[in-house]
Amino acid sequence: MEPSRFEEGEFFAAITTSATRAILIGRRALIALGFPLLTRDYDFWIHGDDIAAFNKAAAIFDLFPSRSPDEARSADGYFLENDEKVDVLVARVVFTVDRVRVSFDDVWARRRMIEVSRGVEVAIPSLDDFILTKRFVARPKDAEDIRMLETLRSQEPT
Repeated sequence: MEPSRFEEGEFFAAITTSATRAILIGRRALIALGFPLLTRDYDFWIHGDDIAAFNKAAAIFDLFPSRSPDEARSADGYFLENDEKVDVLVARVVFTVDRVRVSFDDVWARRRMIEVSRGVEVAIPSLDDFILTKRFVARPKDAEDIRMLETLRSQEPT
């Protein structure tokens, strides 16, 4: 495997420029909010109709998809990989562990844009939706992430 020419700011800019409906979720989004965390991968939730555009934006960084767009839609996800890994969720609806229905279209409508480097923005979920995405699997680290998000939410003006 050849190393990619990956640079995070350029990657986010390429995704935004592609007009892909892509929402950064997971710990990278927490890092973008200013939390001092470490993670090795990127997690995106994208619209199923935008798989080809997302892959094209990632291809310039030598990131290769694990599935074709049709296979990814059937499996509700796939990943892009080289020396970086991008997990991509493409389900239209996901249920939390306690059976709350979370729709991509609803999360997209409430998304926030956050500057991740000078002049580069990426979409992340609203805080309420971000908490719901952390309940898709509910691992111990997700519980800690939820606590951090709830603290941040409590500090927002009402």
